[in-house]
Amino acid sequence: MPRKLNPALKKPLKLTPELEAVVGKGPIPRFEVVKKIWVYIKKHDLQNPKNRRNIIADEKLLPLFGGKKEVNMFEMTKLVSKHMS
Repeated sequence: MPRKLNPALKKPLKLTPELEAVVGKGPIPRFEVVKKIWVYIKKHDLQNPKNRRNIIADEKLLPLFGGKKEVNMFEMTKLVSKHMS
């Protein structure tokens, strides 16, 4: 039996302009935002080659990551959630 998606994850959220620069215009549900960020990361080859769990920030991701040059994928989700309401 397939797992059901939590209804809270389906609710469209407002996005900051910094986040919209990466994922497109909002409102977008949280799970879609995370999917689109991963598409962006893979498209621009921003995973650390030595540790694929770490994301290296480019000029668009730097404001989302609070100015940090590199974050792990779990920290990324926490930092990006501050840009959704």
